[in-house]
Amino acid sequence: MDGIVIIGAGECGTRAAFALREAAYSGSVTLVGAEPHLPYERPPLSKPVDGAVQMKPICAAEALEAAGIDYLPGLSASKLYADAGTVTLSDGRVLSYEKLLLATGARPRRIACVGAELALDFRTHADAKMVFSRAEVGKRVAIIGGGLIGMELAAALRGKGIAVSIVEAAPKPLGRAVPERFAATLHAKHLDEGVHFHLGQGVAEITDNAVVLADGSEVPADVVVAAIGVLPDIALAEAAGLATGNGVLTDGFLRTSAPDVFAAGDCAAVAQPGGGHVRFESWRNARTQAETAARNMAGANDPFTAIHWFWSDQYDLGLQVAGLPQPAHQSVLRSLGGGELEFYLDDGRLVAAAGLGIGNSLAKEIKLAEMLIAAGVSPDPVALADPGLNLKTLLKSARAA
Repeated sequence: MDGIVIIGAGECGTRAAFALREAAYSGSVTLVGAEPHLPYERPPLSKPVDGAVQMKPICAAEALEAAGIDYLPGLSASKLYADAGTVTLSDGRVLSYEKLLLATGARPRRIACVGAELALDFRTHADAKMVFSRAEVGKRVAIIGGGLIGMELAAALRGKGIAVSIVEAAPKPLGRAVPERFAATLHAKHLDEGVHFHLGQGVAEITDNAVVLADGSEVPADVVVAAIGVLPDIALAEAAGLATGNGVLTDGFLRTSAPDVFAAGDCAAVAQPGGGHVRFESWRNARTQAETAARNMAGANDPFTAIHWFWSDQYDLGLQVAGLPQPAHQSVLRSLGGGELEFYLDDGRLVAAAGLGIGNSLAKEIKLAEMLIAAGVSPDPVALADPGLNLKTLLKSARAA
């Protein structure tokens, strides 16, 4: 056997490679990445600096070499033979493995309409360079999809003075991942900044200069970007006969249905204590699942228990969400000078929190809320709502109890 092979060199795969060394794994580690450059972070792609798309490396080449990680850029896996413990790469070479990690991530969901090939994706560094190079002042950009990626991109383009329209099939933007109160605030902010919304509308056709909506009306556009979500990249796992659904299905320890094969990050759907599988898409999740998978591949038996967390920066506003807010949860609002916090209780227990404020003003509060969630506290709703009561005080009381 030839050590551990990791397919996918994004945040998850790269972090897993280093976490193996931190777990004292001494065998060979091979990291296979489809893109031709060093691993990089995706969140900065929607935040150009001085008009240039950022490529923020996750690590330097020297760090990979120092950790004894064999990095193979510009290659993908074409075939996985789980029974034989081998994986064939796109250049024909065959790697055998002791353990394999699938960190294949996700791919953009394709829009289905006439002229769909005219829509640009926004997922990779190359995608971002294409979008921002074509979206010049005086151009009109139509973004199909009012989720986090579409709204973040709209904010960046409006910052450059570019006309932006958002087409969203749902009756309101940010309806899937963002708590309703904060989604409405962000929607209003975009309207104030001059973004035009076409809500509750499907797309019938994309032309060279417009997006034709299902009702026949047209949204003028020189550039069209499709941001309608992603699909887990599970083709390799499916072809190998691994159990899949909305992702590569794993147990709570990130093991797949094939012995010695693990999955983590955007491609993994993890078994939940209450039943079913959940797939999380976030930078934090990619890192924490990578670390759990690495420890377990190195011989540990740690369940994945991290609290879901994500953030989004739009204009001068920063959103952070910890846990999984649900409409059925009891909501408790706390108003602060820099913004608002909303806490979510399930049968009295704190299970989620969200905050929206200027810049990073609520980061400390969300971090404390995350620690309260982890402690399993059942706080007094009146105390939660009181901005004069420090969350650290609640945390100390919980730990003392």
